[in-house]
Amino acid sequence: MVADRRELLGFATVGLLAYAVDLGLFTWLRGPAGLGPLTAKTLSFVAACAVAYAGNALGTYRHLGRPRGLRPYAVFFAVNAAGAAVQLLCLAVSHYGLGLTSQRADTVSGAGVGMLLGTILRFWGTRTLVFRSTAGSGDRSGSWNGTNGGRVGSWTG
Repeated sequence: MVADRRELLGFATVGLLAYAVDLGLFTWLRGPAGLGPLTAKTLSFVAACAVAYAGNALGTYRHLGRPRGLRPYAVFFAVNAAGAAVQLLCLAVSHYGLGLTSQRADTVSGAGVGMLLGTILRFWGTRTLVFRSTAGSGDRSGSWNGTNGGRVGSWTG
């Protein structure tokens, strides 16, 4: 229970940092840098994904060992893109499907409901698909006999 709470707090902290990077970079790219909205959002999203991946790999899920190669980052990016798609879908359903077109309705559906559902998806995907524990999965690479300790029957225990 304590580990789950620690994991959730770590994930939330990293998420807030990534959100700040996304918002700050997007604002700068749209303003002083003069980029278009889609280009700016794409770049800020990729940067925020990199920050979130590093924060989760080096912080939240460091006890599971760092995944190697590009595949874990690609899966992490896909999970985050799916979370963003959930947010956009909530906004689209509210705005175009239900006809709730006010600024408040857009904020509630996109940044409220969409963010909540997208975050649940991101947490599940990050935990399950990217930084999954190999304990109990049949991976016996810890030692020659599949245990986590020393050699059985030897003087080292």
